[in-house]
Amino acid sequence: MDHEERRKLIAEALWRIAAARGLEGASLRDVAAEAGISLGQLQHYFTSKDEMLGFALDHIGQLAERRIRARIEALPDEPTPRTVLRETLAEILPLDENSRIGNLVQIAYFTRALYDKGPRAHSREGARALRAFFAGQVARGVERGEVAADRDPEREASLLMALVEGVTGHTLLELHTPEEAMELIDLHLGRLFSGTAVAQP
Repeated sequence: MDHEERRKLIAEALWRIAAARGLEGASLRDVAAEAGISLGQLQHYFTSKDEMLGFALDHIGQLAERRIRARIEALPDEPTPRTVLRETLAEILPLDENSRIGNLVQIAYFTRALYDKGPRAHSREGARALRAFFAGQVARGVERGEVAADRDPEREASLLMALVEGVTGHTLLELHTPEEAMELIDLHLGRLFSGTAVAQP
């Protein structure tokens, strides 16, 4: 087994702990035991918990990106910006066990990022990339006449991210079912992609 594959197996052990009991109190020793290796072996691949969490988060993101791409490529027609956003959000939200675990790892990393500059820079980079992707799809919608010309893609992307984060938290707390979570997303996308201008207060 090569170095990268071993790191992925350790990340998967971390995910199992996240799913079972959360990561707040989990130590490197706990993850090593879950992965079936010694602490010394684990430290050969990761020198700190933050490094391990960051790798696990990136690995989850890569797997999610592949699933999103597979979803979109399986569609019979050229996807619209609204469809691309919906398929992306359906993968981001905790609607199944894979995405639930991904969100739990992300929350654990976010909590550490509040107090540590290293994880914070990594989290900001990921959030900015996602917001730029959302803004790009909204801009495409404007170009196609599906989104009103007075909508600012950057602001709409920020609103969409805030909505997703709120719906994610409520779904993890079981305040929303997965079906209800997607209903809220569809409601927002329906309004955004209505082609009508924003009403001024």
